[in-house]
Amino acid sequence: MTEATPEAAPEALAEPTPAPSAPPKKKSETLDFMAFLLKLGIFVFIFRSFFAAPFNIPSESMMPRLLVGDYLLVSKWNYGYSKYSLPFSLPLISGRIFASVPDRGDVVVFKAPPTQEQDYIKRVIGLPGDIIQMRDGQVILNGTPVPRVRVADIVLPETPSSACLTDSAAERTPDGAINCHYRRFRETLPNGKSFFTLDTDSLQGENTGTFVVPQGHLFMMGDNRNHSADSRFPASPGGAIGMVPVDNVVGKAWFSVFSTDGTANWLLPWTWFTAARPERIGETF
Repeated sequence: MTEATPEAAPEALAEPTPAPSAPPKKKSETLDFMAFLLKLGIFVFIFRSFFAAPFNIPSESMMPRLLVGDYLLVSKWNYGYSKYSLPFSLPLISGRIFASVPDRGDVVVFKAPPTQEQDYIKRVIGLPGDIIQMRDGQVILNGTPVPRVRVADIVLPETPSSACLTDSAAERTPDGAINCHYRRFRETLPNGKSFFTLDTDSLQGENTGTFVVPQGHLFMMGDNRNHSADSRFPASPGGAIGMVPVDNVVGKAWFSVFSTDGTANWLLPWTWFTAARPERIGETF
């Protein structure tokens, strides 16, 4: 009887050698940086368009409330949004959305007629339908004089960015500095909003004809009544503004974030601090 020959065991299969993995791709630092800048740009655009934007004071037209060298934030949500709410007035919004009309006495930033290119800041005095006139420096609103009470003069130091407005206002101190003295009044509008105004030797705009504020417009004035190109005068490029369309409103003055008297020298870092006016920082409107 023939013995069964055991079958030979099959050879063990060799495990396949894994293919070498590709080296991880190196991230491009330049692309990462560009992506960061894009995200930052989008954030800044959204923030400035719909929340708040910075604004600096270049003239004396809103003294004594605002001085040359003040920096403030302007809130965007109070009166709704138009294309003028957007940086560079990008035409992405038609008309005005979530619109509301400012209150009398609000301090607002707007695109100035007739060019709609420059940002101005003034106080709202008249609303659509109001009848306004100036008589001897007093506002007559809808036939009723706005209460105007003389208070203590304000004394402000002359600075490189803001000289005294008239020669008679200037007074030299014993140490050689110059202080500017201005007559100050407190005005109170019918809604109870109260604020200070200045009256200097100039008679500009103290007596006017009667203005009727058209629908969809505002009558704006500066608190420095004799040195403000505002709605009392016909609109001209870079000058007075006439009646201001509500759609031109950019936002409402919110609070002061910094103030400098103009004596800082960029090459002398310590003057950045000595030129600051900390008592004006944090003031709200």
